[in-house]
Amino acid sequence: MPRYLAWKDFVVSGAGATDLERLKKVNDFFNRTITFGDDSTIWGQLDYWATPLETLGKGAGDCEDFVIAKYYTLQLVGVPAEKLRLVYVHARTGASSVAPTQAHMVLAYYGASDDEPLVLDNLVGDVRLASRRPDLSPVFSFNAQGIFAGASNKEIAPAVGAGRLSRWEDLLKRARAEGF
Repeated sequence: MPRYLAWKDFVVSGAGATDLERLKKVNDFFNRTITFGDDSTIWGQLDYWATPLETLGKGAGDCEDFVIAKYYTLQLVGVPAEKLRLVYVHARTGASSVAPTQAHMVLAYYGASDDEPLVLDNLVGDVRLASRRPDLSPVFSFNAQGIFAGASNKEIAPAVGAGRLSRWEDLLKRARAEGF
């Protein structure tokens, strides 16, 4: 349980005075503490969205697991949930603008509704403005409040109900059961 205890101490410490400090510290904590792995190896399933405690317990996760752990931890250290969104993106895998893409997920922080979001990613160590991540093409984003077109503020649907994001709904239930 050393990862869990380190996380618990980290959360209790508050992780910084400003949202930007919190973003940087939480991003760094998980990028250093958790090893990337695919769900079939970690969970024996094709696609599984782990709670933060499950990810800490395994010490490994895929991009969704990193994002989910950061999403919940940032809320615990005082970042408002409405400023955070999980963003499904197509990520270019090479330097060329015509390089192949792969499905990926990042966490976006919106300081104000008209601010350019900051991106937290397990593939890039530092927190960057979205404009400094030309390798990412947002498809849609979501949080507990709704589903949004790309990375915009245009809500296209409620986040829960009608099975729109069944893995998200399942994760929310399991996270609530763990006290989140």
